[in-house]
Amino acid sequence: QAHFAESGGGLVQPGDSLRLSCVVSETIFNRYMMAWYRQAPGKQREVVAWLTAGGTPIYPDSMKGRFIISRDVPEKTLYLQMNSLKPEDTAVYYCNAPVPGTRHSQMYGIWGSGTQVTVSS
Repeated sequence: QAHFAESGGGLVQPGDSLRLSCVVSETIFNRYMMAWYRQAPGKQREVVAWLTAGGTPIYPDSMKGRFIISRDVPEKTLYLQMNSLKPEDTAVYYCNAPVPGTRHSQMYGIWGSGTQVTVSS
């Protein structure tokens, strides 16, 4: 199973930007979807964005407009550019490879420790 190492989080002010990175232990981008998730305190983990195996980005309606997902296949790295951050974006952000047809309930990979994003003035 693939392992993931997320980084790039931090404490930022509302309106700031951050770019998160996720290094994958194996070359899986061309075979599997890859996605970013987040989990805020007391809430369930939710999907932020994902890439199809072919590299097409898909965003839930609630996430459209401020986040951009991308990848560097040779570097085995997934990125999440987050712009115009809001306090409600505060969460731990994770990446993983969702199994198709499971509505992001099952993953191919092992969850990493995530990276904390805190948006506060």
